[in-house]
Parts: sequence; C-alpha cells; structure tokens
Amino acid sequence: MMQVPFSVEARSVSLQEARSLYFGRGELPEALLDQNVLRSWERCRQAGLDPARVECGEPNVRGVTEARERNRTLISHAQPVLEHLFEQIRNSHSMVILADARGMVLQSYGDADFLSRAEQVALHPGASWHEFERGTNAIGTALAERGAVNVFGSEHFFEGNAFLTCSASPIQDAQGRLMGVLDISSDYRAFQRHSLGLVKMSSRIIEKRLFESEFAHQGLLSFHSRPDHVGSLCEALLAISPEGDLLGADQAALELLGMRREDLPRRHYNMLFDVPLGTLIDRARRDPSSLIAISGRNGERFYARLRGNFGSMVSGAQALLDAKGERMTSRSRQETIAPVPTSAGAVPPTGAKQRLTLKSLSTGDERLQAAIDKGTRILGRDIPILIQGESGAGKEMFAKAFHNSGPRAAGPFVALNCAAIPETLIESELFGYSGGAFTGARKEGAVGKIQQAHGGTLFLDEIGDMPLSLQARLLRVLQERCVTPLGTNKSIPVDITLVCATHRRLKEEVARGGFREDLYYRLNGLCINLPSLRERSDIDSLIEKLLLEEAGPDRKVRVSRKVMDAFVSYRWPGNIRQLNNVIKVAIALLDDDEEIIETWHLPDDIFEEISEITHQVAAPSPMNGSARACVAAPVGASAAGGMGSLEEIEREMIQRTLEAENGNISSAARRLGISRNTLYRKLGRF
Repeated sequence: MMQVPFSVEARSVSLQEARSLYFGRGELPEALLDQNVLRSWERCRQAGLDPARVECGEPNVRGVTEARERNRTLISHAQPVLEHLFEQIRNSHSMVILADARGMVLQSYGDADFLSRAEQVALHPGASWHEFERGTNAIGTALAERGAVNVFGSEHFFEGNAFLTCSASPIQDAQGRLMGVLDISSDYRAFQRHSLGLVKMSSRIIEKRLFESEFAHQGLLSFHSRPDHVGSLCEALLAISPEGDLLGADQAALELLGMRREDLPRRHYNMLFDVPLGTLIDRARRDPSSLIAISGRNGERFYARLRGNFGSMVSGAQALLDAKGERMTSRSRQETIAPVPTSAGAVPPTGAKQRLTLKSLSTGDERLQAAIDKGTRILGRDIPILIQGESGAGKEMFAKAFHNSGPRAAGPFVALNCAAIPETLIESELFGYSGGAFTGARKEGAVGKIQQAHGGTLFLDEIGDMPLSLQARLLRVLQERCVTPLGTNKSIPVDITLVCATHRRLKEEVARGGFREDLYYRLNGLCINLPSLRERSDIDSLIEKLLLEEAGPDRKVRVSRKVMDAFVSYRWPGNIRQLNNVIKVAIALLDDDEEIIETWHLPDDIFEEISEITHQVAAPSPMNGSARACVAAPVGASAAGGMGSLEEIEREMIQRTLEAENGNISSAARRLGISRNTLYRKLGRF
C-alpha cells in the first residue's frame, strides 16, 4: 500500500518518479501508487491511449440533453444534494460534478475562478470522462473500479490533466445497478483530504433517496447493530412485502446480513430475524418512532424500526375478483388485507405459557436431559455455568430456565449480548457510569447490568466476543464481588449468579490469544453443551409443546404425518429459533376451522425444502392436483385461439379457482397445490 506523503510538493515529486518508471522504463511503480490508479494506468495503456494527447473538444449539446432525459430520476434526487455539497466547498477553487453511468457530465457547480480552467480540459456538461476517453480520472476510474477514488495531480493518465485533483464516488440505484458518479474537482494545490469523505457521504444520501423512492409504497425496515444509527445515514434498509418477501436491500443491509444481492429472491423475512413480522407491524402501528430489538440468523442483535402502512394494503386477490364483478366474502377480505399475523395473534397471553424451568425443558432427548440434570444438581451453589452450542440452539432459554428453577427465581434475570453492543458501549452497559463520566453520558448516570442483576442472575451471551480489555475488569468483579462504575472510585458489592454462553470454542480462543485463560477457568465452573436441533431425538415432542404454547389449550393443532416426517429429516440450520418461527407462521396461516398443519401452511422457503424431502413437486406453477382439471377445460378466449401463453393459462386458472372457492385464499392454495404465500405473490404480479 502506498505511503502518502504529507505535503503536496512531496507527493508531486513521488508521482513524477512513478511516471518516469512507468512511462520511461516500463516498470510498475507499485510502492508509489495506489493500486486503483495503477490498475487504471494499465487499462489505459492496453487501450492504446497516449499520455501526451491533448484533446478538448466541444460539448455534446444534443448528447447531454438526451443523457439528462435518460437520467431524470438520478438528477431529481441528486440535484438538492449537489447544491448542498457545493455550499460546503464554495470559495475553495473547486467544482462539484454529477456524471451518468457512461461518464458523461450531466450537471456541474463551481467557483468562477476554477471553472475557466476546467473549461480548458472539457470539464463541463456534455463531456465524457470515461477512462477510454480521458484516461485515468476520478469519474472514469470510480466507474471502472465501482468504488470511491482519489486521483491527485500526475496520477491522471493524460499529462494535460495533471493540474487537477479529483475525488469521486459511484452512485447505485435500489437494485445495485450503477447509475452515475459524484465528483469534486479542484486545483491540485488546493487538495483537501476531506473531499473523498464528502463525496462518499453525499453519494450515500443520493442512494438512500433513490431506495426510499423506489419502495415508497412498500414496508421499509430500518435497522442497525447500534440503536443510535437507526434513522441516520448509516442505517441499513430492507424493502419488505406484507407477506415477508424481500423486495430490495441497500448495500448496508447486505453487509450487515452477510448476503449477496442475488440471494434476495431466495430469502424471506422469517429466515433473517427472530421477531415475527407481525410484531413489527403491530409496533409500527402503535408507535411508529419506537425501536425494537431483533436478532439475526447468526445471533447478531439489531435495533429496528418499520415504516409502511400495511393495514391499507389490499391483496391482489380482491382486485382480481373485483375485475370480474365478483364480491368476496367478509372472511376472505380479511385474509387478503392481513396476510401476516400481528403480535396479538402471534404471541399468546403470558398466562397461557408454562413457566420456563429446567423441568419444563425436558422432552425426551438424552443429551439435553444430561445437561438438565447437571444444571439441576448445582442449583443454589456458587458455581458459574458456561453454555456452549450453535446459534438458536436455546442457550438463553436454558439460562432462563436455570434461573427460574433455583432459589434466585424471585430476583432479576439480566441478559447482555456481548456481540450485539459496540465495543465502546459494552463497558458502560456492563459496569454502569456516574453522571458526566464521558461525553454523551446522562446527567444522572446509569446502573450497569452487573449491578442490575444483584440478587439474581447475570446472563452474558456471546461472552467469546467480549473485548480483551474488558475481560480483565470482569475477572476482577468475579473475584472481588464488587463493581466500580465508570467515573467513580466507589466499589459497590454485588451478589450474582453468573451464566455465560457462546457459540465459539473458548479453549481454541484461549490458544489463539483471543480470550483470557484465567477468565476462562473462572467462568467454566460447569460446562454445558447443548445439542443442535438436528441432533435431538425429541423433535416430535418439542413440536407438540410449541404447538400447545402457540395455539393455546383451547385449540388442538397438530402437524400431519408427512410434515412431521419431513421435520425430523430437515437440518434446521436455525435450530429451535427457526422451528419456533415456522410453527408460529404455520398456525397463523391456518383457517379457523383447520387443526392440521400441512406443507402449504409452511413459510415458502421451508415449504420448498420440505417438498423435496417428501418427494413432492412444489412447483409454483398451479398445474398440480385438482388444478390440472381446471386447466383441462378451455377458458374464454384461450379456447378459441389455442392454449394461449402460460401466464394467461395460469391467470385464468387461478381466477376460476378463486371463484370456485368463494375467494378463500387458503382453500384455493390447497386446491392449486401451492402455498398461500406463493398464491399471494402471483396475485400481486397479475
């Protein structure tokens, strides 16, 4: 990586040496150039460009008019950002430029004294600054590299552009397609280090505006691992349909979730987060500004806010039937308006759930029973517990059951996820702080998690992710049984039972130096390894228990034999958390008079995989089962002119099936041999 000189003069000297090596001797000056600039020089040389070429040319008036017309959406969202950005750099001998995805300049704002020099190199609307037209330059190189770049002075391939210094950042649309690039250009002697940061931030604002505009009529889930980032420029955005389908994701969301953009069509909201979508919708209706804590598929903790008027969104089913002059029943109309469960329907009243204890966890699996027996034997003893297991295997559930089973059950159970809180906040969260202990601290101070757990149980989830600097402080608390809040020298006695959990192998972390050995042996009083769901022999009993808790004692819901056999064979990558969500969704999709969960009541992703396990064809085309009989008879215009297109046949057949079932979505989906969510999506497309 190039070491950037501190002065403009020193940088210019090093660049002259780089040009001498590259253009004079044919050597690669890797130690003197940023790699993106060196790659650009290579592209330009391979394209046969002459670094001494001098070419200005007249602005392409017709071309820029057509380009602006093609890029109306980009310009409308970028215009106010460009104007604001120019106000930030006014009187700095600079200009702000917006170019399209082909490198053509669409708009520019600049100081008068710099614009005259920029005109000399055709830095004006209508000019193309694609790399193959203008050599290495911030606009063209940012497009080629699909990333933000600085191009300083003689880093420009053409010698005539060496008086410039430019910083540019690409702009993507809501689907991740390259739309254009934002650039700040100035005289190289007026180089400002913050210019690249300004264009990156401004391009992010434009991308955010484009994304929110694209999905203005959908649900937008704003989330981040830090609660103060939700609602800011750093937040991640997901566009979600009322049925939980992922319609779009910005780059921040893809990075936080560890996904690729091409994964979106194969993902569903229920596969990503543990809190039901209905709960988020219900919270958004009651308090649109509130945040809710949710966990990701790998146990990450996020804070989220949902935007979108789901209650007023009517399914395509009603529109399709209304177009034919049919009237839907009151019951089917309710189905289409609310295809996902609200929190009231997804979470039974507190009194309906059995109190969680070690005894209540027992459902017949030998490995789990061994863990329960070990935990039962040390109840009331001052022995810390370390729970190990995969994400979603029930580590926090076991910790709560342990707490509720012992003499501290009446005391507090306080949980902290060490991986979900930024390193800078863990210390204050864990130990608390006095008023004014640091910038942003509350005047009255705050009580830490350790002190909150006095008289009860402190559960530290993902302890393996605790920073080394805090591990020493935690060890001292465990040894001295006192906690000292930040900003004070006062030690406060605490009486806690400590339960920790991690999906990591702490012995291996100790060997690597990522975890303190003395703390490991302090925490590891009793090590409990929870089996993953696919390793358990009690899945059928566990499912029955979850059905009873979710449906309540007055409703006898059960799964079909076919679904149970598939559940036993399924790998359950999300473990108990995933199974619990599947059960919740399935019960929500049951009609009032239904008591047996079949494959079509399952979420789409599970429905498809279960169908493969049970050797059924779960194709989205409604040419299955009784639907085949519907298509066999000619329908309307299709009969007169032959079979017609597949989409026409599919549309007609769904139309007839809905009419035959009086608009009942669940009945129609069963008759067609597809899941209800798949039918909703098809209706929305039609």
